Amino acid sequence: MTMTDEIRSRLQAAFSPRELEVVDDSESHRGHAGFREGGESHFNVRIRSDAFQGQSRVARHRAVHAALGDVVPRIHALALDIDV
Repeated sequence: MTMTDEIRSRLQAAFSPRELEVVDDSESHRGHAGFREGGESHFNVRIRSDAFQGQSRVARHRAVHAALGDVVPRIHALALDIDV
C-alpha cells in the first residue's frame, strides 16, 4: 500500500468524510529538505467531515494527527486543509 493510500484509508475510517483529497506533492520539493527519491515525503490533505463540527482548528489538526498515528513520523511534511 502506498503512503497516499494509507493516509486516505486511515482518514476515511476515522472521519467518514464527504470530501477527501490526498495529494503526494513530493516532486515539487525536489532539492529541498526531506525530499526522497520515489516521493511519499510531502503531502497535501483536504478533508471535509461533520466529525469536525464544533472543534477548534487546533483540535481538528490533533484529531487528524491522532488518526494517522505512526504515519506522521514517516513523512516529512503534511499540509492540512480541514473543515466541516
